[in-house]
Amino acid sequence: MRITRLVPALIAAMAAVLSLFVLAPAASAKEAPGSGGPQPIIGGGYAQNAPWAARLFSNGRETCSATIIAPTWILTARHCVSGGGLSFRIGSLDQHSGGTVANGTQIYNHSSSDLSLVRLDRSVSATYARLGQPGSVWVNQTVQVYGWGATSRCGSEANCQSRYLKVANVIVTGGCYDAYYGSAICARRGDGITAGGDSGGPMMANGVQVGVASTSDRQTTTAYTNVTAYRSWIQSIAGV
Repeated sequence: MRITRLVPALIAAMAAVLSLFVLAPAASAKEAPGSGGPQPIIGGGYAQNAPWAARLFSNGRETCSATIIAPTWILTARHCVSGGGLSFRIGSLDQHSGGTVANGTQIYNHSSSDLSLVRLDRSVSATYARLGQPGSVWVNQTVQVYGWGATSRCGSEANCQSRYLKVANVIVTGGCYDAYYGSAICARRGDGITAGGDSGGPMMANGVQVGVASTSDRQTTTAYTNVTAYRSWIQSIAGV
């Protein structure tokens, strides 16, 4: 069953999703792969290849995760962009070095979901994330989630962020709501679960982006705004 057929189930799922926490922004700790420190995304492992990944900074502070989807366009979560002063490190697994740094100049927020498009101040040559279409994701599918967020339930998530991009497997459970009551994909923990700082990062299904991280209970359940449900809005602004 495809996510797009689960709209009637959204009402039943609403209460559970509303109890989740928005993935809060936080600063970065400096553990390295293999250091014996906390593991990423509360489980999971370190990403080896994610050229479309972007780390979001607000006024110089590491806050959220994102993807580059076109030469001048970033896709992230709406709740990540309210602090202003946006910049991005693009195409590096290490949020402190490498890749390309570009600034955000214009923000386009979706009116009823946790999606935001940010226009960059320059054209960035990169491998851009390919966006899914309806039918790209389905219930019980194992998908991958990426981000630089908290690596454990450590109290203050600012103290347990990952310097290096992380990835975890999660299993799609159905349709639900995001932080702004938009259409979302809910998933249960596989070998990891998202936490603060992973907001805005991608859910990838067979190599295409189908979701943007919105909420998580840090233990068993996460909700990703359903990119496939908002393709026309993304295309109308970013052209992809």
